[in-house]
Amino acid sequence: MVQSRIPDVTVRRLPIYLRVVETMRRQGVQTVSSQEIARVTGFSSEQIRKDLACFGAFGVRGVGYETEHLAWAIRNILGLTEPVAVALVGVGHLGSALVRHNVTQPTPMRIRLLFDAAPEKVGEYLGELPIRPVSTVPAVLPQEGVQVAIVAVPPEAAQQVTDLLVEGGVRAILNFAPVTLRVPPYVYVQNVDLNLALETLAYYRNNPGVPGGPSLLATQEMDGGK
Repeated sequence: MVQSRIPDVTVRRLPIYLRVVETMRRQGVQTVSSQEIARVTGFSSEQIRKDLACFGAFGVRGVGYETEHLAWAIRNILGLTEPVAVALVGVGHLGSALVRHNVTQPTPMRIRLLFDAAPEKVGEYLGELPIRPVSTVPAVLPQEGVQVAIVAVPPEAAQQVTDLLVEGGVRAILNFAPVTLRVPPYVYVQNVDLNLALETLAYYRNNPGVPGGPSLLATQEMDGGK
């Protein structure tokens, strides 16, 4: 039976499993075991089986998982069976790099809307995407059915931008601003702080004997990211 509340860390491991299984499927592998997934991801086979069991029974004891079925099941759980449009606010150096990177990636998560507060950027294009005024966020997002957004603005502008996104119906935010965002309980925030990740690496530089482990995103759990 599917649990009513899936741990956040479990959900964040699913895209990693999906990437591995999709790669195997494209290579012609028809079945894969949790041990084989474990060797690639660094997670234990027990953890993988436990995570997948949160959503149902996908494997056969002694046989493993059919890659085609498991890939479809994980995509379905994540809501990735169809392309998902994403809005990005803040078309500076970071935002522009994120857009260019997204175009090259084999992911259904696609940045489709761009917003910025700088008058000189509004009306310009990044690739094929026009840059819109940030003030239009609450009106444009519902029209386009966009509920996922990226915040890539300076810290002092992040909360105001977030308020506009929430007003526009956003339910999930990837936040690159190094601040704690205040959001309603129904909005999920995932924080990415590159400086924190780098500063963490400094510890392992000075402690080479500490074993490494599988890595998710460089995230910091903050309010709204539960």
